[in-house]
Amino acid sequence: MIEASVSWTDNERYVGAASSRHAVVMDTAAEKTASTPMELVLIALCGCTASDVVGILRKKREPFTALEVRAKAERADGHPAVYTSIHLTYVVHGEVSKKAMEDAVRLSKDKYCSVSAMLEKTAKITYTIEHAA
Repeated sequence: MIEASVSWTDNERYVGAASSRHAVVMDTAAEKTASTPMELVLIALCGCTASDVVGILRKKREPFTALEVRAKAERADGHPAVYTSIHLTYVVHGEVSKKAMEDAVRLSKDKYCSVSAMLEKTAKITYTIEHAA
């Protein structure tokens, strides 16, 4: 079981922590001093899928030297303002085969990434893969 809690600190700032006991600051004010809860959801998606892809590339012994996952998202106009579309860009560095990278991203999206599975209930998730030099 995972547990989480959030405590209001001041203004529109909050500190959250979960079972791992690591804290994260959130800010919902107009002038941000930290990420918003919805930004953290996108960061979680990027982290979840990046972790999957790195693990899969390692198992395939692909010689990657870096991986970055970026997200751009649109939200619904009304409340709740859920994500309606998310586009992920995977930027991989190293001599990784195109097929290995495509397979890793597909496996993450279709099988392993729990964050993606939850977000796909409201958002269409698309992606592109870029091979950097």
